[in-house]
Amino acid sequence: MTTPVTAQPVRFGLIGCGIIADIHAKGIQETPEAELTAVYDFVPETAARFGQTYSAAVYESLEEMLARDDLDVVCICTPSGLHAGQAVQAAKAGKHVFVEKPMAITMADLDDMIRVSRENGVLLSTVFPRRMSPAARYARELIREGRLGKLSLCSGYVNIYRSQDYYDSAGWRGTWAMDGGGAMMNQGIHTVDLLQWLAGPVASLYGKAKAVLRDIEVEDTAVSVLQFENGALGLLEITTTAHLGPVHRIEIHGERGSLVIEDDDIVALKIDGEPVELPEFEPFKVIPDGHRIQIRDMALAVREGRESIVPGTEGRHSLEIILGTYESARTGKEIAFQSAPARYFAGSPIQP
Repeated sequence: MTTPVTAQPVRFGLIGCGIIADIHAKGIQETPEAELTAVYDFVPETAARFGQTYSAAVYESLEEMLARDDLDVVCICTPSGLHAGQAVQAAKAGKHVFVEKPMAITMADLDDMIRVSRENGVLLSTVFPRRMSPAARYARELIREGRLGKLSLCSGYVNIYRSQDYYDSAGWRGTWAMDGGGAMMNQGIHTVDLLQWLAGPVASLYGKAKAVLRDIEVEDTAVSVLQFENGALGLLEITTTAHLGPVHRIEIHGERGSLVIEDDDIVALKIDGEPVELPEFEPFKVIPDGHRIQIRDMALAVREGRESIVPGTEGRHSLEIILGTYESARTGKEIAFQSAPARYFAGSPIQP
């Protein structure tokens, strides 16, 4: 990508004006290098209210909005099943793309997004705000430095509550076509991503997923047993039926030490038998801070002609684990993945 460096504000547009779009809009407004220029929603009244609130031009046609020459980036905040088509459409129009999780609901769609963005010389980035927390970044560096030693058990837990009314509140919720999955795909994906970002690529898994309590197509509870490429084992336990919570927890254990992250804070760290005194991290709240950090990075990446902090290729890792869990649950078989370099680059449709 060869976008020239410029001091002009990077102009953002929003595709979808639902709840999460407010977080994007506020993040753009709080970013000195960015401005919110245009909004689109397939419900015209929703777009009109949103545009009035944030002083942005309103469009009833996505094609018309994407035709603007002065629009640099679009944030895709629509139901998951629409992400891929809208991202491809935006990339073909020459717009950089910042897409909510999950990037897509199939690997083929995700790879198509990556391919088209590269063919059109635009950035593709996805929202993984938990990576932005100072605690997570400290933990990653600590693990990369080998201070925990060889990893043995690396697990993630998401215990939250979503009622039947939640799923009934919108026709697309809890459906394969538009939600792409249930608890693991939507509520658990950030923990799935953060776990593999910290512990490394997953080589294989065995999973179970089902709707235990909710009347929905997709799962309200999922469990995966993981084999990491580095030899460690792990678990993913994710449910939207937990009355105690919410809990987002990651545990990393190794030959020299252990650490536990809960809700973007390190709550336990012991190395060589002794508790470790942690640095004083800046306050961080995953929403809105994570989005705001990524939005500013996206604006700067466009200005500077560089890659974003979370490029689109990073979206493959968690989606592969989630879809692998669903496939294992369907077939009853262990799902094995290619090694990391081959999986993400060599011989694939996203080869640079």
